[in-house]
Amino acid sequence: MEQRPDPVTETSPPAPTRRAVLGAALTGASALAVASCSTPSGQPQASPTSPARPASAGRATSSTSAPTTTTTAHVAGPGSGPPAIALTAGDDITHGPASTQQVALTFHGQGPADLAHEVLRACADAEAEITVFAVGTWLRQNPHLGRQVVAAGHELGNHTWSHQQMKQLSAAQAVDEAVRGAHALEAAIGTPGWWFRPSGTQRSTPTIRAAAAAAGYHRCVSYDVDPEDFRDPGGAAVRDRTLGAVKAGSIVSLHFGHRGTVDALPAILAGLQRKGLRAVTLSTMLRDA
Repeated sequence: MEQRPDPVTETSPPAPTRRAVLGAALTGASALAVASCSTPSGQPQASPTSPARPASAGRATSSTSAPTTTTTAHVAGPGSGPPAIALTAGDDITHGPASTQQVALTFHGQGPADLAHEVLRACADAEAEITVFAVGTWLRQNPHLGRQVVAAGHELGNHTWSHQQMKQLSAAQAVDEAVRGAHALEAAIGTPGWWFRPSGTQRSTPTIRAAAAAAGYHRCVSYDVDPEDFRDPGGAAVRDRTLGAVKAGSIVSLHFGHRGTVDALPAILAGLQRKGLRAVTLSTMLRDA
């Protein structure tokens, strides 16, 4: 389970952009600071000091009640529309249908741009599609990468604004992370996408799910295959752990920004082909689920 906070810090929020597609009410009426969290080495993680609220969220709800959402016109990437599962509130999505010969390789989007480019090249060579859950601060610094991801036939999802340990946040702070992450996606590619993955935890909580709904997302995305590549076990371990656990319908958790993951990816993609599995975007795999 991932526990690495984003090393990038922000001291001031971006100017809020109008999210005409967002039909959600933002939990919490007051502007609260996001609490600091610690890195694995114990160093504090700075965070934004005020939330950026969606301009279209004109009805604020109590921080103690779940926000009301409506169907929104997100565009996640390739395809003619969202999977039905994206429009239905429910538990975390952990895997797709076992009847398919598809898998979803999902990447946590942060880290050096050159490693991200290597991931995209490996996918292009293997004609594979991926889903990237981008951290907002990373996407704000690298908007061109978001555009490149979508232009290459992949899709982007929301992995919060600054990669806090979401289980430790208050309801209002969790909403801030989800909404500002959605703003970052929209600023980079013109849409907040269909999918939300919380940071610092494999599973969502009621507070996290309410925050996702406040940002316009009906479902949180988890995974059923975790090679723990963020611990940097080396390319061979990432390859073997992934191929040893993956099966039809799997959602795999991987990370940009880690050398071992980049080194392992060509072998992972080749191994999937040997298993008769195709790497597709999450939306593609779930569209008929």
